[in-house]
Amino acid sequence: MFSVTVRDHMMVAHSLRGEVFGPAQRLHGATFIVDATFRSASLDADGVVVDIGRATEQLRAVLGELTYRNLDDDPGFAGVNTTTEALAKVVADALATRASEGELGPAAEHLAGIAVTLRESHVAWASYERDL
Repeated sequence: MFSVTVRDHMMVAHSLRGEVFGPAQRLHGATFIVDATFRSASLDADGVVVDIGRATEQLRAVLGELTYRNLDDDPGFAGVNTTTEALAKVVADALATRASEGELGPAAEHLAGIAVTLRESHVAWASYERDL
């Protein structure tokens, strides 16, 4: 399996529900380094998994819809505990939609999967992987 990974970041405000989150139950900010990995069993005619420039642009666009926002106020997250894991899925699903709409270019037709990792710090991160 071949893979290409692009990286960006996002900054959000949110709170988490549940005693397990301790002080993170209060509104707080989070800055995530976001890695999006695109996987394919084969390369296209140009020898790539996906165009890195397009992948970078689409990741930036997806994160742009989330960054500098209070996710607690976003109706799209009503009833969702915006954990790092849940946000990784949101980003992966949005990238999958963009891939299916052709936003990643023709090479994306051969993608087998996408994995998104959100890094909270140098010692903690969470990922979500999905097939395409």
